[in-house]
Amino acid sequence: MAVPSEGQPIQIHSYKHDGNIHRVWNELTVLKGTRNLVIGGNDRTMVTESDGRTWITREPAICYFHAELWFNIICMIREDGIYYYCNLSSPFVYDHEALKYIDYDLDIKVFPDMTYTLLDEDEYEQHRKQMGYPDVIDHILKRNVDKLVRWIRQRKGPFAPDFIDVWYERYLYHRK
Repeated sequence: MAVPSEGQPIQIHSYKHDGNIHRVWNELTVLKGTRNLVIGGNDRTMVTESDGRTWITREPAICYFHAELWFNIICMIREDGIYYYCNLSSPFVYDHEALKYIDYDLDIKVFPDMTYTLLDEDEYEQHRKQMGYPDVIDHILKRNVDKLVRWIRQRKGPFAPDFIDVWYERYLYHRK
């Protein structure tokens, strides 16, 4: 698998289990790129939905993708604190065209006080039946929901107190 370079702008392509494109983020500035981990930053980037609609992100974000974990984490930097949007997804791949993953509907929203809410369980069940998610995927995703909750409670990875400060400073450096 290719590895994106620090400072390189890349796209993010999110797919559904059936192979159809779900969403494309026009730009992510790579802050760290290895075979297993990509950390990137963006601010006011264009996002294109599968139906062609577009929108612009409202705030700076630090994004965390791992090649062995079934989730990714978007850390949104807002005036009243850091909000986290955690997508249950396949591990990422990077192929020079874009960083790519399969979105599996389930999400966890984490608030600045580290309380959290599991979202889209109905959508997950509907798509699991509609697209035929295998039982093994269902089990993996449920284990990864549990892992994410442990990370949130333990302030691990992107939830660590200094994570955003370190990576946002690096993002600002690359934006110069």
